[in-house]
Parts: sequence; C-alpha cells; structure tokens
Amino acid sequence: MKFNLVTAAASLIAISMATPVFAQGSGATIYKAKCQMCHLADGSGNKGMKVPAFAAGASNASLIAATKNGVSTGAAKMPAYAGKLTDGDISDVVAYIKTLKK
Repeated sequence: MKFNLVTAAASLIAISMATPVFAQGSGATIYKAKCQMCHLADGSGNKGMKVPAFAAGASNASLIAATKNGVSTGAAKMPAYAGKLTDGDISDVVAYIKTLKK
C-alpha cells in the first residue's frame, strides 16, 4: 500500500511538471518536429529544397489552409496535415510561425 501511494505521488508530480512545459511550447515543438526540416528554424525556407520563406503578411487563415491541405509549388510539395494534426495543433504552429520573423 505504501509503495502504491509513493508511486502515485511521484507520478502526479512528474505529470504536473511536464504538462505546463508541453502546453507552453506545443506550437514550437510541433514546428521543430514536422516543419523545420523544410522551412528552417527561422522560417526562411530551405532554398536547396526550393521551399520559399513564409510570406511576411500571410494571414492565419492562409497558413492554416496550407497546413491542412498541403501545398504544391513546382518542385516543393508540402504534405497535408489534416487528420495528422488537430485543429488546435495547427493553430499553435501558426501562432509559433508568426513569432519567427518579428
């Protein structure tokens, strides 16, 4: 019984410490895992892959649509993330993208 209580307490502490970190940086985390390879850390676009930089004035709606539906511009083909990421995840990524070039 004592072991189970200690294990449960340790688990709750670990979860409570990890959750705020994930919640605060989910857009950044997803961007780094799924987007950065092609769009680079600063959003400038991988010229070798013919991926353009994010448009400075791109609206949230256009970035969300591109992320959900994918983009095909010549040699660069971005996959669609509808069904792979939630709407909340996509919104978090778009919010993070908006912080890249201030």
